[in-house]
Amino acid sequence: MNQTRIVLASASPRRRELLEQIGIDFEVLVSHVEEKVTAVEPGLVVEELSRQKAEAVLAECNYMEDVLVIGADTIVAVDGQILGKPSHEKEAISMLERLSGSCHEVYTGVTLLYRMGEKRAVQVQRRIFHEMTKVCFYPMSPQEISCYVSSGDCMDKAGAYGIQGLCARYIKGIEGDYNNVVGLPVGRLYQEMRELVKI
Repeated sequence: MNQTRIVLASASPRRRELLEQIGIDFEVLVSHVEEKVTAVEPGLVVEELSRQKAEAVLAECNYMEDVLVIGADTIVAVDGQILGKPSHEKEAISMLERLSGSCHEVYTGVTLLYRMGEKRAVQVQRRIFHEMTKVCFYPMSPQEISCYVSSGDCMDKAGAYGIQGLCARYIKGIEGDYNNVVGLPVGRLYQEMRELVKI
């Protein structure tokens, strides 16, 4: 991909694996920006959060000449209520009780910031979008929820579950991009990158 350096503004091992899966050569620089949400609609929330992460990391990349920063954020929404990452096991149990036996939406927002040249004054091209995937769960008993939470697989994931982990046994079906639920809609991402950077 030309000489453009690609930077993933995320510490997520799942996002790293997805980028590696599609053959993208990249480096990781984690954003430590304090996230502030002004949007309400889930799709706009993840776009806003992904933009904040990408902008914070781009500001740290002034030593790079041609750079493309990828920011991403994923949330789960149930009946319009947003579920982020659980802060403790009790909250994880509560989230899984809501998801059990029903359907919800997973939104991932992505921001691409492309800058040619290292000076701040250089114009930055941007693409901001989100993808939504519908996920349906089989019913989970209290014992199954407790066992899953005890595994620790849920604590760093939006909605308190990972579709690619132990919780796969409770997934009834999905509508949309599976990778979007994992944390990055890499098909859409690659297409957007092709247009922006001319892969």
